[in-house]
Amino acid sequence: MNFRNIPPVVKNLLIINGLFFLATLLLQNQGIDLAKYLGLHYWKSPGFYPHQLITYMFMHGGFTHILFNMFAVFMFGRVLEGVWGQKRFLIFYMVTGIGAGLIQMLVAYIRLMPLMAELPQEDINLIMTEGYDLIQSGKNWVGLGGTINGLINGVTVGASGAVFGILLAFGMLFPNTELMLLFPPIPIKAKWFVIGYGAIELYSGFANNPTDNVAHFAHLGGMLFGFILIKIWKKDRGNFY
Repeated sequence: MNFRNIPPVVKNLLIINGLFFLATLLLQNQGIDLAKYLGLHYWKSPGFYPHQLITYMFMHGGFTHILFNMFAVFMFGRVLEGVWGQKRFLIFYMVTGIGAGLIQMLVAYIRLMPLMAELPQEDINLIMTEGYDLIQSGKNWVGLGGTINGLINGVTVGASGAVFGILLAFGMLFPNTELMLLFPPIPIKAKWFVIGYGAIELYSGFANNPTDNVAHFAHLGGMLFGFILIKIWKKDRGNFY
C-alpha cells in the first residue's frame, strides 16, 4: 500500500511512534534515558508525572516491541479509521491507551497492599526514599523489597494497551472476518482470536511470573476501556456494528 493512502490518524501515529523511538535511541547514546521522563511510573513513585499517562504509549522498549505494535495499528487501525472517521478513531486510541495505564497502576496498587504489609515500616521508607535512584542505576534489591520497588519505581512503556483496544474493536465490528495466524498458520475468525488473546492475557496476568516484564493487565485495560466506549457509542448509533 502507498504510504500516502494510509488514513491520516494511523499515518501520524506511525510517524510519531517512530520519532519517539528514534529519539530514544539517539538520546541513549548521550546517556539520557527518555523513558525516565516519558514512561509511565506508579503514582507514588518520585518519577511519576501526569503527562506520562499519554506519553508512555508512544515509547517502546525495543525494535520488536514497536514493530509488532505499529503493524497492528496499521493492519487494524486503518480499517477502524475508515469506519469511524478520524476524530472517533483518535478518541478511541487515546482513551484505550490512557485507560490501560490507569488499570496498570490500579493493579500495581492492589498487588502492593498485601506485599507492603509484610515489610517493616523502615524498609518501606527506604524503598520510598532510595528505591527510585536504585532502579535508575540499573540495580534493585533481591526478594520482597525488590518486588515492591519494581512495582513502585518500575516503568511501563508501549502502545500495547491501545493496540489491544483496537483488536477488541475489530473483533466486535467484524467478528466473522477470518484472520491468518502466523504460528500456527491457520485461519481464525476475529471474534475467537480476540477472545483467545484476552484469555491468554488474563491467565498470564494472574500467573504473576517474576521474570515476565509484559504489562498483561494494561493490555486487558485497553480492551476493557475499548469495550465500554464501543457500548456507549452503540447507544447513539443503532447500526454501529
